[in-house]
Amino acid sequence: MAYSQKDAFRQSDKQGGQTEISVAYIENLEEDTHTSHRLRRDLKSRHIIMITIGGAIGTNLINGTGLALAVTGPVPLLIGYIIAAFLCFLVMTALGEMATWLPHPSGFTGYATRFAHPALGFTLGWTYWAKLCTMIPGNLIAASYVVQFWLPSEKVSPGVFIAIFLVCIVCINYLEVRSFGEIQFWLSSIKVLTLIGLIFLSLILASGGGPNHHATGFQYWNNPGAFHGYITTGATGRFLAVYSAITTSVFAYMGTELVGFTVGETANPRKAIPRAIKLIFFQIIALYIILVFLLGMTVPYDAKPLLKGASPFMVAIQISGINALPSIFNACVLICVFSAATSDLYVASRILYGLSHEGMVHKIFSRTDSRGVPIVSLGVCAGCCIPAFLTLKSSITTVFGYVFNVVNIFGLLTWISILITHICFVRARQAQNIAPSALVYTAPLGIWGSIGALCFSIIITVFNGFALFCYRATAAPGRKAKFDTITFVTTYLGIPLYVILFFGYRFVKEVHSVKPEAADLYSGKEKIDAEEEEFLAREQARVEGMLETKIRRIYRLATGRSS
Repeated sequence: MAYSQKDAFRQSDKQGGQTEISVAYIENLEEDTHTSHRLRRDLKSRHIIMITIGGAIGTNLINGTGLALAVTGPVPLLIGYIIAAFLCFLVMTALGEMATWLPHPSGFTGYATRFAHPALGFTLGWTYWAKLCTMIPGNLIAASYVVQFWLPSEKVSPGVFIAIFLVCIVCINYLEVRSFGEIQFWLSSIKVLTLIGLIFLSLILASGGGPNHHATGFQYWNNPGAFHGYITTGATGRFLAVYSAITTSVFAYMGTELVGFTVGETANPRKAIPRAIKLIFFQIIALYIILVFLLGMTVPYDAKPLLKGASPFMVAIQISGINALPSIFNACVLICVFSAATSDLYVASRILYGLSHEGMVHKIFSRTDSRGVPIVSLGVCAGCCIPAFLTLKSSITTVFGYVFNVVNIFGLLTWISILITHICFVRARQAQNIAPSALVYTAPLGIWGSIGALCFSIIITVFNGFALFCYRATAAPGRKAKFDTITFVTTYLGIPLYVILFFGYRFVKEVHSVKPEAADLYSGKEKIDAEEEEFLAREQARVEGMLETKIRRIYRLATGRSS
């Protein structure tokens, strides 16, 4: 059954409580329809996959796993990555179900506004934007730190390289979205090849193919051991090690939800998004879990460089005695970090555009140029990278610890919001008698998968900093036990901010939760359906033309005719 935009508005107006949201959305939709300056659907499926992979594969997997391995041991780290992978799968499939029903230009902030609560959309948008605006400077700092392998800070200030990388990522994001997608495709391809290379390297080293010809196998699982008791010993220590590994592993998968902000610029999103979600999930999961498994075979958890923040792969290279690889490895790490910063800036600018599109921030942020680039939003997000210059005199390990804490809590709150939105979406389509068969893609575990993932995400969020309260047990020998206030603030900062934003918007704007029977599931869908049909018609004509050309060519070759 097809609904027009006006029909959807009338339905929500009759049922009450949705008039303001529907009017704002339709006005923005009509403005987008009648202007040539808007986001353009020029991204292909391969672009979406690589943009998301580019944002997901960053410093945590390559560098952050070292400290996690030292704290927990190889088996808890592997278990943590497997559990976090399943949680990531539930979040991505929930997002994919909503994105294929209505490829919204505002991403999952738009879904939260329309299906759950306007205040949730507002809060989700700003917290995720804050997460990215914390992550981008962190990646720029990491990139400048990697360069110090060749040019020490005594010779060239890291601030120079931060400025160079910042200008580069802004210029790439200023390109039209198709060109941006191509660049990100190749950058992320290098990242994937880097992970594959690390997998083969780890396998070779574990099998005795290194210069020292020592096959480690599962040696390090026996000595120093497969588990490293965290905080305490025995079964409790092993359990806490697994739980700590889960909280660390979740951070490694954050960024996979970036796919939710590419739907507004994706050609044929109903086909591209499900395919992208499946490929992204299986590529990242396979690479991550295999790599972490092999990592536990090549590096002992008691290696001292790990506690200082060294990359476990660099430690493995040094243990094996390979002298030529450090430069190559650091070059690949530099590309990984640069690509992650580029993806994060892209999504941050689209979040600001989406918030403006929803009427939650000034409409100037939804202004685009003739190529469809949201230039105002891009400029503001680029300006948020300036704090990277203020950390030059700080310890890189300390800075990354704080960045990790802030990003982790904002990322968890984002996943919680997406899962809540999906639950509301399922309830809404059930209330409005929309059968699952009407959807292009449905989450395999349905609403119960989202409910389970929501409960687990809340548990992780609440107990994310449990080790802080055990400061007496974790204090180094000979040092006075002291509660780490700064780490506590950065670990839990997101929760009060989230609550303030939600209830602040709720009471200032006097908005209410969206009732399932009144949720706007149709506004804009008719226009997107028409665009999809037009795209499919063009593709069909192109394919038929290609087939016809090949047949004619074969005919000419067979008959010897010139035409």
